[in-house]
Amino acid sequence: MRQRPAIIINRLDAERLQRLIDNASDKDMAVAQLLEEELARGEVRDPEDIPDDVVSMNSQVRFTDLTRGLKMIRTLVYPHSLESVADGISVMAPIGAALIGLKVGDIIEWPLPNNTETRLRIDAIYWQPEREKQFHR
Repeated sequence: MRQRPAIIINRLDAERLQRLIDNASDKDMAVAQLLEEELARGEVRDPEDIPDDVVSMNSQVRFTDLTRGLKMIRTLVYPHSLESVADGISVMAPIGAALIGLKVGDIIEWPLPNNTETRLRIDAIYWQPEREKQFHR
């Protein structure tokens, strides 16, 4: 696996994600560990300082799974919001965890549970809370 691109994480997202990681069930432990690694290497910033082209929680993102040649539009959500967001993808799902903190144009190689990996590219951010001045969403 190549070196992962630099990531930027909203401070409030980082705190909430750490609580999710700390309370992860056995079935979510592999994703929780990967997410914790991402938090540890990420640059944590105040919500007001998140660039418009960075995937934060509740961002609606268009990305391409380069491994399978699939383009997707998903909103990155916390697990408890999954049922209420039609295009939601949980940050505790393998692909969801990969998206956090990436910038438009970034490509990341990310492990999947079946001992394979995928390559994802961020193509666009259609909606981002910080860009809309919703700093506590």
